[in-house]
Amino acid sequence: MEWSSLVRVSTEETDRARREVRGMASLQLCLPFSSTRRSQFRFSYGRVQCSSERQELFSRIAPVYDNLNDLLSFGQHRIWKRMAVSWSGAKTGDNVLDVCCGSGDLLFLLSEQVGSQGKVIGLDFSKNQLSMASSRQDLVSKACYKNIEWVEGDALDLPFSDCFFDAITMGYGLRNVVDKRKALEESFRVLKPGSRISVLDFNKSTQPFTTAIQEWMIDNVVVPVASGYGLAEEYQYLKSSIREFLTGW
Repeated sequence: MEWSSLVRVSTEETDRARREVRGMASLQLCLPFSSTRRSQFRFSYGRVQCSSERQELFSRIAPVYDNLNDLLSFGQHRIWKRMAVSWSGAKTGDNVLDVCCGSGDLLFLLSEQVGSQGKVIGLDFSKNQLSMASSRQDLVSKACYKNIEWVEGDALDLPFSDCFFDAITMGYGLRNVVDKRKALEESFRVLKPGSRISVLDFNKSTQPFTTAIQEWMIDNVVVPVASGYGLAEEYQYLKSSIREFLTGW
């Protein structure tokens, strides 16, 4: 589909970000670094702040998620994801995070970008999605993929120290969290000063004609294709999630 958009945000844009959230708590984009780092990221974690229905939805679509992405975007989502990783600024040896990592597409690209000297962490609230991602990792014998770790966790309460990551990506995840501002605040909190978060998601158009085409595509292409997998109701959710999303620039 043609309505994906990429957003690069640097911690150098602190002032503008704070103006955009006036009336709310300011974004803490560069909090003092905590010297107490967790030696392990896999640990028992608290309740994820999302509706149980939304979490169950992503668990149900996990087995066919990648196939549907290929079909519905005619393979273009792979190009968009490479762009998102490129814009993140991740480089060899970096410590990077993919929030709402799903089946791991962005994470595998990040792993190749930072190499075996780097560290890549994928966080998601869906155990099924993480299971699918981990099984993909096991099927490929690339040495750099050994730098990947999977974490079941909450995008609204990231279990990492302040100023911890050199780059962060989020692909088709921001639209699905219950508190988008809080998710961005958390990402900025764990991001090092001067680093970037690269967000890839569907764009909410301000043009009525474009919106009409987008909704027609969802009703007449996306949902019918998804129905072939028994997931029509799950993909009808896409229209409402885009309507509730932020307006693209």
